[in-house]
Amino acid sequence: MEWLNPDSFCGQSKATSDSSKATSDFSKGNKMRRSILLLSLVAAPSLAAQSYEITHTYNVGGDGGWDYVVPDGPNHRVFIGRQNRVMVVDMNNGRLIAEVTGINGAHGTAVATGTGRGFATSGNDSSIVMFDLKSYKTLARIPAAEDADAIIYDPASKRVFSFNGDAASSTVVDARKGTLVTNIPLGGKPEYGQSAGNGKVYVNLVDSSQVAEIDTRTLTVTRRWSTAPCKSPVSMAIDTRRQRLFSGCRSGVMAVSDYKNGTVVATVPIGQGVDGAGYDPTLHDAYASNADGTLTVIHQDTPDKYHVVDNIKTGDRGRNMGLDPASHRIYVVSAKFGPVPAESTATNPRRRPPMVPGSFTMIVVEPTSSH
Repeated sequence: MEWLNPDSFCGQSKATSDSSKATSDFSKGNKMRRSILLLSLVAAPSLAAQSYEITHTYNVGGDGGWDYVVPDGPNHRVFIGRQNRVMVVDMNNGRLIAEVTGINGAHGTAVATGTGRGFATSGNDSSIVMFDLKSYKTLARIPAAEDADAIIYDPASKRVFSFNGDAASSTVVDARKGTLVTNIPLGGKPEYGQSAGNGKVYVNLVDSSQVAEIDTRTLTVTRRWSTAPCKSPVSMAIDTRRQRLFSGCRSGVMAVSDYKNGTVVATVPIGQGVDGAGYDPTLHDAYASNADGTLTVIHQDTPDKYHVVDNIKTGDRGRNMGLDPASHRIYVVSAKFGPVPAESTATNPRRRPPMVPGSFTMIVVEPTSSH
């Protein structure tokens, strides 16, 4: 955007005139034009949005499917759930640092800042694996509940919350002791959640299309609200300054909630098959990563007004993402796939196409300019 000096818009008022009224009227009109221009210039930054592009594509490789992508910016690494392990990848060059092994059905990872410990869900055996963030060795296995899936760390309570889909519950773990605290019934099937950092945790309930609020002191559900017209909310991001939640919905929209009042204030179209979300508090941009191979970028004009900036083509089934807010980089994972099998089998009843060996990649998307 070209910034203009309001004075450059002044008319040629030096012409000779016998009428002082005409001069006065011209001056008033000139001041009005200056005021309008200044107002437009002041308003412009709030509407500015970034352009994004893929800057790096790293071939990470490795067998097996994948799930949540969790960047740890201060330590320059990304945790990626890979079926029977968690891969730890250098976010700056895509190289494999280590793997957290002994996981049966890897989904999410939580970094418990200040404790030196990480926590990974092991969904097929209903447990949470606690590991050392330096050696990546397993320290303990904590019982969770059926279909332990997403997992987050709440710094206010210094507890970890896993969200157990089939059990419709949240398992709470003391991050310092590595011990089970309780299981909270949620009244619906949870997907991803976020900590507000103020004693509240929020989680999407995919089967009832609701958001549930958990009090991290009493460990109870204190409130819930509908995400309508969004259906099947899965991914979630948070703007703690403006008290907004961003729920990526399988119905092809992102629902923005005012979590102070428990209401949806906006919906924005996104790609199909969303499974990841993020929010950059500096750029005021929200993101949705989608199975159709797109990354939807949404700009926050005001806390209640949003518009789609772009749908960036990423990669096949690039439905999972993680954001490093310090560098503003978005990490999306993808792979190449073979043809769909002609018939269903006991091990592949849904006829999912096989992943091409060695094709798993980590794609880096970042802002390049504002417009």
